[in-house]
Amino acid sequence: MEWTPEARELADLELLLSGAFEPLTGFLGHDDLHAVHERGTLADGTPWPAPVTLHLPEDAAPGDEVTLLDPEGVPLAVLTVTERGHGGLAAGPLRGLGAAEHGPFARLRRAPAEVRELLAGRAALAVTMRGPLDDLTLTEVTATAKELDAVIVLLPLSYGEPGPAVVRAALKAKGKLPEDTLVVPVPLAPREEPELDLELREHVATAYGAAEHLAGPEPVSIPGPPHRRGLVVFFTGLSGSGKSTIARGLRDALLELGSRTVTHLDGDVVRALLSKGLTFSKADRDLNIRRIGFVAAEAARHGGLAICAPIAPYAATREEVREMVESVGADFLLVHVATPLEECERRDRKGLYAKARAGLIPEFTGVSDPYEEPDDADLVIDTTHISIEAAVSQVLGTLRSGGWVR
Repeated sequence: MEWTPEARELADLELLLSGAFEPLTGFLGHDDLHAVHERGTLADGTPWPAPVTLHLPEDAAPGDEVTLLDPEGVPLAVLTVTERGHGGLAAGPLRGLGAAEHGPFARLRRAPAEVRELLAGRAALAVTMRGPLDDLTLTEVTATAKELDAVIVLLPLSYGEPGPAVVRAALKAKGKLPEDTLVVPVPLAPREEPELDLELREHVATAYGAAEHLAGPEPVSIPGPPHRRGLVVFFTGLSGSGKSTIARGLRDALLELGSRTVTHLDGDVVRALLSKGLTFSKADRDLNIRRIGFVAAEAARHGGLAICAPIAPYAATREEVREMVESVGADFLLVHVATPLEECERRDRKGLYAKARAGLIPEFTGVSDPYEEPDDADLVIDTTHISIEAAVSQVLGTLRSGGWVR
């Protein structure tokens, strides 16, 4: 069996394989997780601050070997499953298959053992970074290294969307520090609790041979004005609700204004090209929505405005798309076109409801498959008694009031 873990799990996998999470040799099982939550130690009493977990599909059972792949399909490790837990958690020994090469600045990465070898017995001052180092911090780093007679090892924590910028900040800082300063990117994902995050950073610094550890200042993020940020306008609703027509009307209105770069991901076009060959099973419908979400997020990544109008019946999949978009620093606007089923079926422009009622279309949303109405919609529109022009005006008004359109 092969499996590509989520981004956070992949980052933890890389640190497990490199030895940066020493003394861990694999993802934590039930007893270790319980001990970490209760006492901040592993089950054997070894100090460890934070959970390090992996989720696998339900069909991965104890005794199975699962090859863990990077996002490009390259095998990174083999996990022998020894334990399955609640919510798909899995544990077991890992066998590495090669160095991780995905992500930017891979050539700068070093395993802790390599760094300790480069240090050749010299003391090290490790500086973990989630953002740039200001002049005051650089002065402190230089003075501390001189006092300790230590080599400075900058460890930019290069996880996720901000990762490349953090590495560039480390390379820039290196130019203001002693010549023998090392820069080693570490894909450590941040933990929600600041105290646990700091403890984990100290563990990683120790693995890299640090005699002393300094945590760089947390980055200050000041978002740009809404009209310069990326935005995904995501319509959801039953077939025949009017969402696709509203989406096209919004596209035309925005193109007429000319103030935003607009990408319109039409459902039929996506099905014919991006998702050609997918069926209408739940798994394939979810995959179709994820693909739409991925493309929309890429369009919004650099300030574009993307419009999508799939049925998207499942709340969990809609939430995945929201997370994709927000993870690249863009905004997400969910519009629920809440036209009732009776009205959608009365319109039935494509004859789909009639076919579904006749049993010709299995798993049809609203008839033989559920539609989970969103409770987190930013705008709700019922097109039963209003024109498409009025509906488009409502959406455009929301964009204007939110500052996304001027």
